[in-house]
Amino acid sequence: MKTQDTFKFAATHEWASIEDDGLVWVGISNHAQEALGDVMFFQAPNIGQAVKQGDVIAAIESVKAASDIHAPVSGEIVAINEEMDATPEIVNTKPYAVWLFKIKPSSPEMLSTNLNGLMSLSQYESSAGA
Repeated sequence: MKTQDTFKFAATHEWASIEDDGLVWVGISNHAQEALGDVMFFQAPNIGQAVKQGDVIAAIESVKAASDIHAPVSGEIVAINEEMDATPEIVNTKPYAVWLFKIKPSSPEMLSTNLNGLMSLSQYESSAGA
């Protein structure tokens, strides 16, 4: 897994990491996990589900709040992090090391277009007030 310096961020607080396997690994930002507090539950999308950039596709809940998780890129859900079922609180201790699900991009062209709509870490931190 790459580092958060190479991640792309959505204004809705998801990160996307384009990995060597061609898949986009998705998680939530440190800012998001801090705002949520102690995470208690993760409602994952379905494997095989087609998603479009910006769609609400999952949810994460804490003792303080619930938050929608949006698709940072368009494609198909191909993997879910099963560790989140048993221990969803791990996202609080290492938000940039814990992926929630993986998306197979619709096409290289679509991925490129989607990535242009996302921010670098420094842009995200400036916009999120992190």
